[in-house]
Amino acid sequence: MLNFTLMSIEIIAIGVVLAYLLGSLPSAVWLGQAYSGIDVRDYGSGNAGATNTFRVLGKKAGMLVMALDIFKGLTAVTLATVWTQLGFIAESQIILFKLIFGIGAVIGHIFPIYVGFKGGKGVATLLGMILGINPVVAGICAAVFIIVLLVTKYVSLSSILGTLTFPLMLLITDIEPNEIVLIIFGFNFFLVVLFTHKKNVRRILNGTENKTNFPAKKNI
Repeated sequence: MLNFTLMSIEIIAIGVVLAYLLGSLPSAVWLGQAYSGIDVRDYGSGNAGATNTFRVLGKKAGMLVMALDIFKGLTAVTLATVWTQLGFIAESQIILFKLIFGIGAVIGHIFPIYVGFKGGKGVATLLGMILGINPVVAGICAAVFIIVLLVTKYVSLSSILGTLTFPLMLLITDIEPNEIVLIIFGFNFFLVVLFTHKKNVRRILNGTENKTNFPAKKNI
């Protein structure tokens, strides 16, 4: 049962804000500006994420952005552990607040305050969040993503199926009582990812979706 004092609510709010600001760090935009003098959002799909960075700036830049975006989600979740160790939240509530802080980071990635609230789709940051909550399931999600990508060459389909894997894996394993909220979140976030990729899904069904061949070549 949640029982917060005014002070604890303020401290939790600080954690959410910190997670959002961390997630807002636009690694793709800043890296493109620093090394190529461009804004990756002006090219390719127009997203400030790892996939578009691969397309626009190449393999090395794409891998770096992906690692940084994953790190943002992982660090935000770790913040909940720190808050627990400091006594700001109860140990029994750590899963809930890992989820809350992780969502804050994902929202920050999608709507980054530093660059006009126009970011990426949040999949890599979500993976980092899952990694901090359940590393085994995160590894399975990543494996599904890679396998689907290698077979189909569709990053969008890989992201959708990789996201769906998270709640499905929790369902078929022994579920702790405090993990129910993770399953609910997982299915809801899958719907969000499906919605943000609706144009991609339409193009896949029409046979017009671009396939990605990694490694990409720098074209700017």
